Amino acid sequence: MLNRRHIRIKVMQTLYMMQQSNSDNIQSGEKFLIHSLEKAQDLYLLVISTLIEVRKKEEELITLSQKKHLATAQERNPNTRFIQNKVLLLLQDSVSIDSKIEESNLNQWQVNYTYIKLLLEQIKQSELYKNYMALETCSFEQDRKFVCDIFTQIIAPDEKIYDFFEDTQLTWLDDLPVVNTIVQKQLRQLKPHDTQIFVPRLFKDSTDRDFAIDLYRKTILNYQELTLEFEDKTPNWDPERIAELDTILLRMAICEMLRFSSIPVKVTINEYLELAKEYSTPKSSIFINGVLDNISKAYSEDGKITKIGKGLL
Repeated sequence: MLNRRHIRIKVMQTLYMMQQSNSDNIQSGEKFLIHSLEKAQDLYLLVISTLIEVRKKEEELITLSQKKHLATAQERNPNTRFIQNKVLLLLQDSVSIDSKIEESNLNQWQVNYTYIKLLLEQIKQSELYKNYMALETCSFEQDRKFVCDIFTQIIAPDEKIYDFFEDTQLTWLDDLPVVNTIVQKQLRQLKPHDTQIFVPRLFKDSTDRDFAIDLYRKTILNYQELTLEFEDKTPNWDPERIAELDTILLRMAICEMLRFSSIPVKVTINEYLELAKEYSTPKSSIFINGVLDNISKAYSEDGKITKIGKGLL
């Protein structure tokens, strides 16, 4: 679920947190990093379960209406297309999702049920819902398209849900775009013969988890050494005028160049340029590009970089 770029973001956040709090407790920082990484899967479960919960809430409302003493004909015989949606039922019946939610003890939507009610109201007021409910017949493809559309157009961009996630776990703000993309992709790829929706693994394999821990440890344990590596590559360097986050990104990038033999230098430079563009100042990417370019050239000339495999320089 988490790619290498997102792992770098998590390490960057951890190093920034430690620098801001003037902490030198490496073990504490590592616990924060691991917790932040693992919590990304909880966010995925909460996001995808919004679809399960809005369906459940509508089913509850229909049942209550049918039990009314003076129920109208429409209340006694409601249009149940929404709660019979094949994709929503597939999500609800997913053992993988249900067991992971139970295992992680995620009861946020039961405690904060107002968010689900608001989402359901938005869905039912939308043209997407009205057009869907008016269909004479409905195929799996139409069910899937409807669920994809309400997720993409109503649930994912909802500001109240966004604020809820921010208040619950601050690091989730950077995870949310990744998680929303994963959920959208999963929904679009569902087929009529599918009987299960699986929770994606947090890491592609164990090497990605190892990469996160190693990058954190090697950067923080070699803090001063890595700082010296770029100080003399910036003639006009003034600590007061360089963004704090830029120094963290430079240390991480140089650490990758020197201590991660399987990662190409070009990949490292490109990744940290993107992080600078997204998280630091408008001029940071230009500054970091210049520094890393000079450093990589100097390292190549000195034979300081050792990479395994062809084309890694």
